Amino acid sequence: MTKKIVSIVGRPNVGKSTLFNAIVGKRVSIVEDTRGVTRDRIYQDANWLDKNFLLVDTGGIENNTNDEMYNKIKEQTNIAIETSNVIIFLVDAKDGLMEEDKNIALMLRKSKKNVILCINKVDNYKKEKDNLYEFYELGFDEIFYVSSINKQGFGDLLDKVISFFEEEIDENENENITKICIIGKPNSGKSSLINKLLDENRSIVSNISGTTRDSIDSYIKKNDKEYLIIDTAGIRRKSIIRDNIEKYSLLRTEMSVQKSDICILMIDATEGITEMDAHIAGISHENSKGIIICINKWDLIEKDNYTIYEYEKKIKKIFSFMPYAEYLFISCKTGQRVNKLFELIDIVRENQLLRISTGTLNEIILQATAMNTLPQDKGKQLKIFYGTQIGVSPPTIVLFVNYKKLMHFSYIRYLENKFRDAFLFKGTPIKIICRERREES
Repeated sequence: MTKKIVSIVGRPNVGKSTLFNAIVGKRVSIVEDTRGVTRDRIYQDANWLDKNFLLVDTGGIENNTNDEMYNKIKEQTNIAIETSNVIIFLVDAKDGLMEEDKNIALMLRKSKKNVILCINKVDNYKKEKDNLYEFYELGFDEIFYVSSINKQGFGDLLDKVISFFEEEIDENENENITKICIIGKPNSGKSSLINKLLDENRSIVSNISGTTRDSIDSYIKKNDKEYLIIDTAGIRRKSIIRDNIEKYSLLRTEMSVQKSDICILMIDATEGITEMDAHIAGISHENSKGIIICINKWDLIEKDNYTIYEYEKKIKKIFSFMPYAEYLFISCKTGQRVNKLFELIDIVRENQLLRISTGTLNEIILQATAMNTLPQDKGKQLKIFYGTQIGVSPPTIVLFVNYKKLMHFSYIRYLENKFRDAFLFKGTPIKIICRERREES
């Protein structure tokens, strides 16, 4: 399920970045007493009571200004409001109710989003409460009081934030639909691939970088199977992302990856495989998604008998952290091998949903441990009592062991390779979880 997005919105210098840093538990946003210092949208994973969400910091909203920078910040914040599941509307107890707060409140009510009014810089509610009643003029029935610097009042605020999550229904819930996210650098051929798959010009194709700003979802039915194709904006290296909308496109891409089953990474064969391609693939890997690497524009490459093998070596080297990845050499322009993509998608999906019986799984574990001695340290030797598969998409295996600390990463990788030797698991990562259990005396 896609993570919920929670944005902190308000006028400049009400303490948005300080609240953001306090909630995520580390100093991510730049906190400085200068108007407009938060120019870039910053987002970070956050957690409260086992509920994971993405917290977004935004620049301060100012009305009635012709300053180009502040107009861009306002545009940036409007995108955050549009995409958020919950909005924390932050105001400043020290400044009191300002006209700009009223304007922002009106804008937020029009958005029809879940909005939480939060008064910041309340260090002592009992002493200050008589000065806070004016904020009820903003029209919100419930108000929360916090001190970001002293980290006071967070519990009630975050309880309210996550209370909205259960009301959100995950779209595209149908398990029979395979959800595919197409990712890659700008101009790698993402939109061209969708056009080819749909056999119509559903997406705009242009040679201008970043043409696809937002995700575009398209349903396809082929051979009695349903697919949801999600296009995304191309991802650039962070150091060269200057446009505010493009910065948010990166976040939207990550959200699209989270709601997908399989990612198709598009690579421009004429540019070769780059570190940025590996970075983009890493988003899929970190979210445990299936992946197919498509080397596009293969028709433009001068070839000899060794060209494809040299490319395969590069793929295995640069994407060594995801040896399970499937790959295909295609040309969206000519249609070369594009017709094989759905066949490969089906194979990856079948492997994502593959279930191995506990008995068969433990036979593989027994054979593997017999061939490679289990780790030991200071007189203690690791024992694997048994393993069982507890989930799919990705296949998730739990190993019950006596000492979890002895299960070294290299041995987990060894067992994963043995599982792949036996069951393939093409195109999908495997999650292996170790749980400690003492031997019965």
